[in-house]
Amino acid sequence: MSPNLLLYGDNLDFLQDFDLLPTGSVDLVYLDPPFNSNVDYNVLFAESGEASVAQVQAFVDTWNWDTKAAECEERLTHGEYAPNEVKALIGTFRQFLGRSPMLAYLVQMALRLVHLRRVLKNTGSLYLHCDPTASHYLKLVLDGVFGPRAFRAEIIWQRTNARSTTGKWPRMHDVILHYESDAATFRSIRTSAPSHKMPHTLITGPDGKKYQTYELTAPGRTKTGDSGRPWRGFDPSRFGRHWANNHATMDNWAKGGLIHFPKNSGFPRRRAETAFDERDRLITVGDVWTDIDRLNQTAQERLGYPTQKPLELLKRIVLASSRPGDLILDPFCGCGTTIDAVETINREHPGDPPRRWIGIDITHLAINLIKYRLSRFDPPPVYEVRGEPRDLGGARQLAQEQPYQFQFWACGLVGARPAGAAVSTPKTGKKGADRGIDGVRYFVDDKSGPKPILVQVKGGKVGAAQVRDFVGTVQREGAAMGIFISLNDLTKPMRQEAAAAGMYGAAASDPGVPKIQVVTIEQLLSGGTPRQPAGVLLPRGAEVDRTFKKAQRHDAGALFAQPGGG
Repeated sequence: MSPNLLLYGDNLDFLQDFDLLPTGSVDLVYLDPPFNSNVDYNVLFAESGEASVAQVQAFVDTWNWDTKAAECEERLTHGEYAPNEVKALIGTFRQFLGRSPMLAYLVQMALRLVHLRRVLKNTGSLYLHCDPTASHYLKLVLDGVFGPRAFRAEIIWQRTNARSTTGKWPRMHDVILHYESDAATFRSIRTSAPSHKMPHTLITGPDGKKYQTYELTAPGRTKTGDSGRPWRGFDPSRFGRHWANNHATMDNWAKGGLIHFPKNSGFPRRRAETAFDERDRLITVGDVWTDIDRLNQTAQERLGYPTQKPLELLKRIVLASSRPGDLILDPFCGCGTTIDAVETINREHPGDPPRRWIGIDITHLAINLIKYRLSRFDPPPVYEVRGEPRDLGGARQLAQEQPYQFQFWACGLVGARPAGAAVSTPKTGKKGADRGIDGVRYFVDDKSGPKPILVQVKGGKVGAAQVRDFVGTVQREGAAMGIFISLNDLTKPMRQEAAAAGMYGAAASDPGVPKIQVVTIEQLLSGGTPRQPAGVLLPRGAEVDRTFKKAQRHDAGALFAQPGGG
């Protein structure tokens, strides 16, 4: 088995797999689950560097009491794994909240937390990222699962500055609840102090360098020794203070040039022996984090995912609560920031045993985006993907049960991202007007900028008419090329329609590639990679990097969605 796993599916199914996740096998859990915010979240894709108008629905953070929620409640109150405290708590919630959306959210989260407690080592830690919508309820659930003594911190992350919100206080922070055992790994994190907290009592020494100075007196008068008597004309008792050291010690400091006598006859101060370097001024990070900004619209690491968290946020958590060689689990891995953080740390500390990771997500959209993100490492990490179709039978099953997830998955096979309108709407369940486009991949072969390759995915019966329509779509949209993916076998007339569209990039020295290419799922599964799919001829420069929003590249020496952030 690969040291790293990327799992497609409901995280509850994987958490209940004792062979995959044995009891006490995980060192650190970070989860950024949905917040029950009643918000629809979309992934935005930039079109050739212009304004982002294409979007795919990532998840709907809205909960309702249904059979799934009722099943979770039943398993929590009568199952063998839930602690008695959790059973009692769920009963109290039911009396207080009724069969409400909030109770539906809490019972489904509580059952997952019970299983996360099982897989976590006795020396492990858990960080739950949430917002004020449900953080108070979730803390009670965590107390019930782990015990109140395991609570370590309520971390406040100021993720944005105040906005011009009217009628209420602007919400500027998220909450990260930290639970661990007494024997858990923890390393304090130190970071540079903000400029407004730098010392203002700096003086210039005889060498021209800056030195920090300190008080020579302490509060309160005293009659003991010479600490209460004047020294060199300075009497601290006038201000209700006394010398913190005796006169002889201060005389020795003065002889060594370690006493600063202000020119304005102010009280002398002790000068530091070494020069002050502002870059070396470090402070220990507490439970209020104001030094890590949210990802703004121009952030280099931004992928377009609405709840994406900064890489530095996850690096801080991983460094604080794990050791080299540890296993980190993110059951709501979103766009994969936790995984990115682990791999980044591994490359920043090449001499250490690498930390390992498991990421779980419930959409192929997310899995494909995480794969892309990992491809930015050089060399890419070794990992295994489970839950995706591996053969034609699995592809047929996915197409029948979840046709739009099938589209997302198939687009990923050719390195394309989903087209914005080609999704079902949660309210109607009907597919929007996709204009015959399910995905798009870009390439650059000259100075005119990125050129699109349109992708259409068909899971049902197809023929020459569908290929002919797709040719018209590619022409109508002004795209350079098109890839037609079929779950079923291709016919000779379908290949003839594609061939009639001609070649792209043909020149005297280059025959070019077919402008319209038809390929089956079986061909794509036979080998190849998203960068160079089996059965597809791509023009020079058709890199996956041109397709997704450009994330920071990770070199060897340096660096979408089960509802969640990441």
